[in-house]
Amino acid sequence: MTRFTVPDMSCGHCTAAIEKEIKSADSAAQVACDLGDHSVSVTSTLDSAALIAAIKQAGYTATPA
Repeated sequence: MTRFTVPDMSCGHCTAAIEKEIKSADSAAQVACDLGDHSVSVTSTLDSAALIAAIKQAGYTATPA
């Protein structure tokens, strides 16, 4: 599992957009977003750079947590 901090993630729309982009890159990915601490945890075959790129494609900045 890889965990990222996504400071601008603040609502259900944000989490849905992030999950959609990650799953478009890896349909088997498991994504868990936590609005409380602005984190996204991902289990995927993709590396961190690819996951950060997917989150960026959704419109958010992510850094490894």
